[in-house]
Amino acid sequence: MKLYKLSLALFLGIGAMSMTSCEDKLEVTNPNEQTTGTFGFTSDDLEECVIAAYHDLRMEGSTGRVGYTIDAVRGDEVWNSSQVWYMPFDDMNDPVTDGISFWPWREYYYAINVCNFILSRTTGDNAQLSESMKRIKGQALFIRGFAYYNLVGYYKDVPLITDYSTYSSLDGLYGANNTSDEVLDQAEKDLKEAMELLPNRQAGGEWAKGRATCGAAAGYYARTLMFRHKYSEALDVLKDIIGGTKYGKYKLMANYGDNFREGSAYENNDESLFEVQYLDYGTQGVDDEWTPVNVSPNATQGHAVESNFAPGDFGGWADLSASPWLYNLFKEERTTAGKLDPRLYWTLGTYEKEWEGFENGNVAYTKKITATDTLRTNNNYGGIPIAKWTNMRTGLYSSVATGLRCGINLRMMRYSDVLLRAAECENEVNGPTEQAIKWINEVRQRAGLADLKLEDFNTKDKLFEQIANVERPKEFGCENGRGMDLIRWGFFYDNGRLDQLKEHGTFYKNKTIDVKTPVTYAQTKTDPENVKSSYDTYLPGHEFLPIYQTLLNNNPNLKGNSANDGIDNSTDFFGRGWTVHPVVDLSK
Repeated sequence: MKLYKLSLALFLGIGAMSMTSCEDKLEVTNPNEQTTGTFGFTSDDLEECVIAAYHDLRMEGSTGRVGYTIDAVRGDEVWNSSQVWYMPFDDMNDPVTDGISFWPWREYYYAINVCNFILSRTTGDNAQLSESMKRIKGQALFIRGFAYYNLVGYYKDVPLITDYSTYSSLDGLYGANNTSDEVLDQAEKDLKEAMELLPNRQAGGEWAKGRATCGAAAGYYARTLMFRHKYSEALDVLKDIIGGTKYGKYKLMANYGDNFREGSAYENNDESLFEVQYLDYGTQGVDDEWTPVNVSPNATQGHAVESNFAPGDFGGWADLSASPWLYNLFKEERTTAGKLDPRLYWTLGTYEKEWEGFENGNVAYTKKITATDTLRTNNNYGGIPIAKWTNMRTGLYSSVATGLRCGINLRMMRYSDVLLRAAECENEVNGPTEQAIKWINEVRQRAGLADLKLEDFNTKDKLFEQIANVERPKEFGCENGRGMDLIRWGFFYDNGRLDQLKEHGTFYKNKTIDVKTPVTYAQTKTDPENVKSSYDTYLPGHEFLPIYQTLLNNNPNLKGNSANDGIDNSTDFFGRGWTVHPVVDLSK
């Protein structure tokens, strides 16, 4: 069951509650004017707070639009086809005065504030908590860990606040920066404790649908460990998830496309470790709800990722397109039956002859597209449409209902990610092994691709190249997470890798050109009017978002990060003893 209910705690605004209580002489409680002195002392109260925290994860700045797509456009699979909206993020040089870069900060700190309130009410020995209170506390810890993991991935050094009593609203937040290590230490601690408090998906039953479970916490715990190259520790956790006993049973869905459809038959399925819940289209309210402080009881409760991805011809905003590199990567390898990789169908909205008779066929929303149709994301600049997180391939609707109205749950972590991360960690710890190849092949087999063979990967660097630049892009193309992967892999700190990013991020910005045609970075120099690379204007430190200048002006304790000050993070990266895998030619 989805978490549809908009919590009373959200309407009250936990983060803005008064920090004072009435004098003892007058003990009269007005249920319409609750404060921290009267609210939050029962499991029912705290359950409303949990729902409020989940709600903050689906706002525009977190996953509902900008927070999700900023990370996608930081990666090499997606470019800004409108050449306006998202352009500073795509060009990797967002200015400190850009208020949009503040939105993930805003949403995640709202979620953290609610979680801190919950945790202030669930102190003490976990063993003494009731089952319902364990679940409440575990969810709050998961959401706070999830939020801090993302904040570090976006901004690097952010304030770490775990005590609710130290602040009561975003306006009153005057925390100083903590190091990313301090923040990730806390995220690891929160997620590890959540792993112990929450049930697995099978034990949770109907309750677990739409909520964090111990499996979700374990998955994000492993992600957090990998962000700091703790591969051995992460591998142990990932193995336990794969084992299916400790954290619940997961499996790949037989049909890859089932991960990108709305409806109870597809959402919260056996492959999903954690997904953000959105109301299916047709069951929503009418009021778009863009910020945590603009809450309507009749909110749409959908997301706007579809609006950013979908072609203008079908009502989309057409802001983002897929890179020609990603499209042609899919075309390089056929299935064992000689067919196209079926993941291409659900990832990109291109016409292919082979899609006749496959799934819903060559369809864009309810319109059948033919070989003569030129379906581009943006009407002015062209681009390859992104089908993922849209209804382009489902055939359910005739057009995009723009705004926060897409009802497809965003699967933030899938079991295929567990398998490929386990293979990556195995390779980092033990080098290429049969076990690493086995986990990769499990993902490839669903797509109908031939198994990889260990003898073809004689070095750790070569298998890493296969995972990072073949397997992961084809499985997770245009999903959230690629930008953070490029950071943790150190691709911005190695000249060879930066050149590779420039190559991957090259695109045609002219709608009269066949945007599916392979394009090289060299063409940005010979034909700059028509060809561009997202990474040409990358500035050191701008792999992270800057901390918004208005925040710095209002908070004397807060300092800018590497993007504010133009600091090259390579010294920090290599100073930890980390290395960057050199580029490997997989054709040799």
